[in-house]
Amino acid sequence: MQQMTNHRPLAELDLLDDFLFNALLAYPEYGRRFCRKFLKILFGREFKNLNIVTQKSYGGRDTGLHGARLDVYIEEGDEVEIDSSNVSTIYDIEPDKNNKRKDIDFIAQRTRFYHAIIDSRSLKSGQSYDKLKRVFVIFICPYDPFGDDRMIYTIRNHCVENPELPYEDGARTIFLYTKGRKGRDNESLSQLLDYMENTTRENAVSEELEAIQEMVDVVKEDAEVTVAYMKGFERDQMFLEEGKELGRRLEQENTLREKNRADTEKNRADTEKNRADTEKNRADAEKHRAEEERQRADAAVEEIEKLRRQLEELQKQ
Repeated sequence: MQQMTNHRPLAELDLLDDFLFNALLAYPEYGRRFCRKFLKILFGREFKNLNIVTQKSYGGRDTGLHGARLDVYIEEGDEVEIDSSNVSTIYDIEPDKNNKRKDIDFIAQRTRFYHAIIDSRSLKSGQSYDKLKRVFVIFICPYDPFGDDRMIYTIRNHCVENPELPYEDGARTIFLYTKGRKGRDNESLSQLLDYMENTTRENAVSEELEAIQEMVDVVKEDAEVTVAYMKGFERDQMFLEEGKELGRRLEQENTLREKNRADTEKNRADTEKNRADTEKNRADAEKHRAEEERQRADAAVEEIEKLRRQLEELQKQ
């Protein structure tokens, strides 16, 4: 999930843009059709009954706990047979244009959190663990999340000491790298990823993609979608301006706080200087008093000496 950093016209958006992707899947006639096509190309089988929720939010269990908002949450309405087991399956599809290095470096932890929060809400009280739904978290990325230049990375848990040991917990993470060169043997998927990154009629090179392009054209020309996009932009602009205003206010408060701190330090320094000057003046006064006492003592000694000499003169007469 990426945030809108600059405003592009709706007509120029690609299916890797959150807004267009979610608008298409939320569109009444097209959401299920697109998901069926996308999942069929990815997994090579038909998908019939799909329940789709765009921007599904999971709040934290408490006010201090992290929540999550999934771009597209899909659940198969009927149990289907996969790997000889009848299970229900959840698909979380996340177009991710995020190019922040920190977020890319921790994408594994992000998917771990998504799996955990979906699992925690998919098993009802009293149900046994064999009812826990299979979960596929699917990221579609214009960047290479692991640097191995693969079009598709499929991640699952396994035994480290014996990777061939059967261990099926029903959790899968799939990263689709739109520019990956390795593993491009699935031509339909390769074409789909190219198209999603650059959603134009020229890139709709198959019947499936032409059908998707028709849907995209209708969604982009829909008046309600256009209004929602503009409102979203205006809301983002409002948040941006509020953020700038908050930043200016915080900067002013910080400047005032620093000025007050500087004034306090200056006052403290002035107080220390005044105290030092007072001590110096006191010391100078004590020195001056001592000098006066010495001078008086010297004068007294001279007077005594003078009187002694006079006495000696009188005694000689």
